[in-house]
Amino acid sequence: MLKITLKDGAVREVAEGTSIADFVKSVSNSLVKKVLAAKLDGKTVDLMTPLTQDASIAFLTFEDEDGRWALRHTASHILAQALKRLYKDENVKLAIGPAIDNGFYYDIDMDRQLGEGDLADIEKEMKKIVKENLKLERKEVSRQDALDFFEKAGETYKVELINDLPEGEDITLYTQGEFTDLCAGPHVVSTGKVKALKLMSVAGAYWRGDEHNKMLQRIYGTAFEKQADLDAYLHMLEEAKKRDHRKLGKQLDLFSLHEEGPGFPFFHPNGMVIRNELINYWREVHRRYGYQEIKTPIILNRQLWETSGHWDHYKENMYFTKIDDEDYAIKPMNCPGGMLVYNSKQHSYRDLPLRLGELGLVHRHEKSGELHGLFRVRNFTQDDAHLFVTPDQVEEEIQHTINLFDEVYSTFGLTYVAELSTRPDDSMGSDEDWELATNGLRKALEHRGLDYIVNEGDGAFYGPKIDFHLKDSIGRTWQCGTIQYDMQMPEKFNLTYVGEDGEKHRPVMLHRVVYGSIERFIGILIENYAGAFPVWLAPVQVRILPITDKHADYAHALKKRMFDLGLRVEVDDRSEKVGYKIRESQVMKTPYTLVVGDQEVADQSAAVRKYGEKTSETMSVDAFIAYIQKKIASREQNY
Repeated sequence: MLKITLKDGAVREVAEGTSIADFVKSVSNSLVKKVLAAKLDGKTVDLMTPLTQDASIAFLTFEDEDGRWALRHTASHILAQALKRLYKDENVKLAIGPAIDNGFYYDIDMDRQLGEGDLADIEKEMKKIVKENLKLERKEVSRQDALDFFEKAGETYKVELINDLPEGEDITLYTQGEFTDLCAGPHVVSTGKVKALKLMSVAGAYWRGDEHNKMLQRIYGTAFEKQADLDAYLHMLEEAKKRDHRKLGKQLDLFSLHEEGPGFPFFHPNGMVIRNELINYWREVHRRYGYQEIKTPIILNRQLWETSGHWDHYKENMYFTKIDDEDYAIKPMNCPGGMLVYNSKQHSYRDLPLRLGELGLVHRHEKSGELHGLFRVRNFTQDDAHLFVTPDQVEEEIQHTINLFDEVYSTFGLTYVAELSTRPDDSMGSDEDWELATNGLRKALEHRGLDYIVNEGDGAFYGPKIDFHLKDSIGRTWQCGTIQYDMQMPEKFNLTYVGEDGEKHRPVMLHRVVYGSIERFIGILIENYAGAFPVWLAPVQVRILPITDKHADYAHALKKRMFDLGLRVEVDDRSEKVGYKIRESQVMKTPYTLVVGDQEVADQSAAVRKYGEKTSETMSVDAFIAYIQKKIASREQNY
């Protein structure tokens, strides 16, 4: 009998050769419907996999990323099978069909150009295949058998993939009904598990992403366990379309992008208001948390970037120039400049922790096809800070930083999920250093009682990190804040402090950002608020609408009074009907629209309409000013 260790530490005995699916049944009948795949000694596998030795096992459901991927990978095979049924084998050549974040796709080569109507037909056929509940069967084959099979089928792309596999690589085929595909897996046990699916779009894609290769058709789709979850996801996508920051950025006159500088955003006056308010808030918070602000140059010489490791590990993302025949780089990160600031004088243990913050403009080369509004740009302002601490101050400083994060994110009504990212393949430093640093971050999270997930291999090249994924108003997550543990740069730049013993010691350095970048954070806020910013952030906080020309003087007097008090206020005195001007003010998502006529002039009042409401409330001017000032001072989310 084999001994199988469950995730909770419990040990079960099972006969050798028992499939994981049967083992799940023996553990709990209620799990059978939920479990989609499993991790066997850390490797994700099908439930059809037999147990052949003592092992540890973790069951994967749709709540687990690898579980979702198994289901969605199966959905891509269902798509391929439906295409073959509808358009015949000889007319459809299959390329690749992986699961991806939020769904799956399949690349195909066929003469027929697919449109929306075709997608509906394909989706209908896919649902038939789901209803048939076809079992997925995995089979290991020799390279030659695989080549013979796909050559006979005319699947030239599969033949190319097989030929490119290293010698000795396991080759597996998956069969469901009459359909067989080349695939490493894993998959769910049957097509019937894919309860809810939707084809989203069709686009062009070069074979293997190479523009010199043939253009294929890529069909995108998504799949869920439950129809209700699919419906919720589709609703979220529709809501996301309405909130697209690129569309709202233009509508609200916040920023623009131009061919003269792809990936380099231009901020308009309205956008600069938001940007400056975010920066003002950043400075206020950081002052309270004991930070000092610095500023370092945008261009620094090659030697510096070689010392930091960026020249070897980040060169493909950097821009370069020459000054006096010497190589220089435009900074992609603020860290090396911060090292020079620290090293400009000798520090004592009494100076630590030393918290140096910088709103630094950085430039990174991004491929043109990856640029996306404010979310993916080539220059941005990173709200960096570098924290220089003694080894025994590390955990306390991490807790201090998370306190700051909690305050900032709650101000915007955002919650987060923490993620611990470990050593990547392209990294610097010893195994011992990485283990020490990673455990330091892990302990800080655990001592705080924060739930977190582990993202293996996604750390920075100089150290592990904690990422903070913010959840917005429609349930999407955005990676913004990060805390990175760095024992490499202090070594490379020979950073020291004088300890209590009078000797020089090496500080530990923590990198951290809160916003991530000002530009991207603005994009996130635009979509989170759907352009309707809280009053403290709104470019125009008050718009005053005189009913007729004779009320314009009163409107402008109100504007001056409010402007002098620091409010952002405009008057719309166009000769238009007041209903039209109210609708326009709502379109511009103005927090407070004030309508003034005879009665308001007489009473020194205004009819106040909040954004999104259909009725107005008459308030004295004094009361309204006191009301809005309180909202601004407290940075309230609600109007």
